[in-house]
Amino acid sequence: MDIKRTALWVVFTVSLLFLWDNWMRHTGQPSMFFPTAAQLSKANADGIPPVKSDVPQATASSMGEAAVSTPTGASTATAVQGEIITITTDLVKADIDTNGGKLVRLELLKHKESVKREWYAGYLALFGHDDNATPANDIVLFDHTATRTYLARTGLIGGPFPNHDSGFVAKPGPRSLDGGDQVQLVLESEQNGVKLIKTFTFKRDDYAIDIQHTVVNNSGAPIAPSLYLQLLRDGSKAEGDTRFYSSFTGAATYATDAEHYQKLPFDKFRTAVNGRVEPMFATDNGWIAMVQHYFVSAFVPPEHAKREVIAQKMPDTNLYAISTILPLGTIAPGATASMDARLYSGPEVASQLEKITLGLDLVKDYSWLTIVAKPIFWLMEQIHKILGNWGWTIIGLTVVIKLAFFPLSAASYRSMAKMKVVTPKMQSIRERFKSDPQKMNQAMMELYKTEKINPLGGCLPILIQMPVFIALYWVLSASVEMRNAPWLGWIHDLAAPDPLYILPLVMAVSMFIQTRLNPTPPDPVQAKVMMFMPVIFSVMFFFFPSGLVLYQIVNNALSIAQQWVITKKLGEAK
Repeated sequence: MDIKRTALWVVFTVSLLFLWDNWMRHTGQPSMFFPTAAQLSKANADGIPPVKSDVPQATASSMGEAAVSTPTGASTATAVQGEIITITTDLVKADIDTNGGKLVRLELLKHKESVKREWYAGYLALFGHDDNATPANDIVLFDHTATRTYLARTGLIGGPFPNHDSGFVAKPGPRSLDGGDQVQLVLESEQNGVKLIKTFTFKRDDYAIDIQHTVVNNSGAPIAPSLYLQLLRDGSKAEGDTRFYSSFTGAATYATDAEHYQKLPFDKFRTAVNGRVEPMFATDNGWIAMVQHYFVSAFVPPEHAKREVIAQKMPDTNLYAISTILPLGTIAPGATASMDARLYSGPEVASQLEKITLGLDLVKDYSWLTIVAKPIFWLMEQIHKILGNWGWTIIGLTVVIKLAFFPLSAASYRSMAKMKVVTPKMQSIRERFKSDPQKMNQAMMELYKTEKINPLGGCLPILIQMPVFIALYWVLSASVEMRNAPWLGWIHDLAAPDPLYILPLVMAVSMFIQTRLNPTPPDPVQAKVMMFMPVIFSVMFFFFPSGLVLYQIVNNALSIAQQWVITKKLGEAK
């Protein structure tokens, strides 16, 4: 039995199945192998017993209104002429609406939209003429337009208190860093003797916004308000998905004593029943977030503060809200209560997310190969510190991985070289025993034993390296560092396919050379299939990130050199 050929057929078949599975996910169909985010969260979302909330029914109703509205039973706050206040730092440009004191637009100044370049633009770039490239706009996360809704809003519930519908007055002060390390915006709103003061603190070189909520009770009676922190978003898919990489867009939560990290797709958000939405769970730690490809927005309340988490679909809309509600306790007349929170809204850079709070780095999703992908990306970061370019970093990573697998590869190529030498004998055995498969297999095994050939020696290293290849695929697809990262000439985005398809063609040539170095299969049909495999794989790689294709080209080149040297030495020895 030709075990090696069988293993190669398995690898080939699995590759085609992965290709088809990616296409199914791209077109919105369920995956054949991996459960979707909806399936993963089904057990969690359906398995959580309803948690009775202490929040009054009127409160839940106010949280669930699609339009900005006043909670049921609340009196209207003093009408204030609204304005948009813009805060600018070195990283962000934020618009805050004084009607509700909510963040309605956030522009990331260091991250640009992906520029779609046609083939002729890539051709011009290849020869150093890229003057016609369209300038890219800054990425906008929070936004409030006719076609897009993505807001961060906060307020008080539990009575006629200031909320995300109330009019706030902005205190005068600077609106940009102006050489300083931070800039603050203070907003005040008073309703029925209850004053809410929101203090936004923006810091230099930081995507996290500190938000302090201070409640002053001037009503003359005790009050027991709760603070809510809410991210409201439409259910549209975020831009940035590639043809063969469909990223998760939806909410995420984390709590060490509840559900830990879980994704919450929009189809699992709950609708209000009689004006009330049952909380998902109650806890005293963790965070809530809205996740999209490369970017995340997360509210992080203080640790050890009791809270409930609510995920609600707004009725008759495409809007979804993930909220956390934190009781402030009883506030006596004339007393004050405060609560701090942080709002991170920026790129999914693991080193930054780890500093914000426990578990936030999990939003950078490496799928089921996280245990392999994380060390690979850490190694890439170390190499990038030396080389300074992600394209050259990928090449350096390939060399390091090749060195790590050198003993396995050498054993594989020695086995293939021996197989190439004994191919005539194998052909002779097939001819002699073609009518008796059992004797043919026995003769083959005897030949392997005599020539000291391990029939699995040529394919085991390939199977062992497959998880590394797949993990690298997820690293390149999920890492915002690769987004719009250039390499040489026409390669302006290592996370996007090659616009000129040069790299896939080069990879096909390298695979063809490798095929010629391998022993020719005795079966003519297998031989033809092996000859066409470079073409098939190059077509697959047309749609893969150019960084992944670059890795494969370098890996093939190093493999060809190693295999040629080993084959030549064994040939001379024979």
